[in-house]
Amino acid sequence: MLKGKTAVITGGARGIGKSIAVKYAQNGANIVISDMASPEQMQEVVKELEAFGVKAKAFQSDVTDYDAVKKLLDDVVAEFGSLDIVVNNAGITKDMPIIAMKEKDYMDVINVNQKGVFNMLKHASVIMLKQKSGRIINMASVVGVMGNAGQVNYSASKAAVIGMTKSVAKELSSRGITCNAIAPGFIQSAMTDKLNDAQKNAMLSMIPLKKFGQPEDVANTALFLASELSSYLTGQVICVDGGMIM
Repeated sequence: MLKGKTAVITGGARGIGKSIAVKYAQNGANIVISDMASPEQMQEVVKELEAFGVKAKAFQSDVTDYDAVKKLLDDVVAEFGSLDIVVNNAGITKDMPIIAMKEKDYMDVINVNQKGVFNMLKHASVIMLKQKSGRIINMASVVGVMGNAGQVNYSASKAAVIGMTKSVAKELSSRGITCNAIAPGFIQSAMTDKLNDAQKNAMLSMIPLKKFGQPEDVANTALFLASELSSYLTGQVICVDGGMIM
């Protein structure tokens, strides 16, 4: 579905980002991972991706650094020839009640989750406008739609990503560029594995399908949004959440 395309995935060395990278490689895309993980960890992912017969490369790059993001994308175009797909997946959490949240706790999350997306959008849009093509996929969250206690900073950052997605979609659509967002719900991860039964049941009670999602559920949606199957879809927020938000 993505044969010959070049995809840049931020936060692509682990979790949902890695699942998307694998799914794209399985479908023929060349992959560039941008992450702050260790070089050893990123090279392991690169080898895993190359096993699918595609070209893969990892960059230790900070999405909050405006100039570093520009250099990353310029290097990608110089080496791979194009920038066809951008997945803005890098993100952090610093969860706590608002009364305990320090300004730094708020701004750290905003800088990565919101400004980091801006940096990628800014520099990727220049390249894609020249190409007159491109797919941009932003990772939002259900808490950006409904809010969540203890996540004022994270909810704010993800709500902003939704607004940015819709605005960029309107700005770039006339040039054949689409911009959509995925809003995952409760996805099984190392964090959910550590929850006790009472905590898991409380979370599952909010999900009509009564199960946690898997990283591959998000990756499948990201594949659809990156492919020609979604060519008439832009400015949308797809909730991969088992029905939490209806």
